[in-house]
Amino acid sequence: YIGRIDQQVKIRGFRIELSEIEVQLARLSEVQEAVVTDIEDAYGNKALCGYVVANEQLDTESLARKLAQTLPDYMVPSFWVQLKELPVTANGKVDRRALPQPDVEAQTAEYKAPLTETEQLLADIW
Repeated sequence: YIGRIDQQVKIRGFRIELSEIEVQLARLSEVQEAVVTDIEDAYGNKALCGYVVANEQLDTESLARKLAQTLPDYMVPSFWVQLKELPVTANGKVDRRALPQPDVEAQTAEYKAPLTETEQLLADIW
């Protein structure tokens, strides 16, 4: 078994076509090129990672907000890597195997303690 070759992945029970996310990223004016892959986060769960090429430093939170306007939440990448250029194969196609792994430790959200009584009640449930 060598996996799917059509760039469809399953994350949190949702089937996701990675090219749909890439198309939406490419429509953003600040993004020159984009590739989306699935990775494992710090907890061993599958997650989406967006690799983007842009002329200037990107605000990934802003990218995520813009994507959330056109895509469901489960299709918005959790991790981001900005590159100067995408690695390509001898055929000129994006070499997904050569993409660097994101720093999942640095991008994993830090714990924020419950601030209100309601938040504490909800936190106690989980």
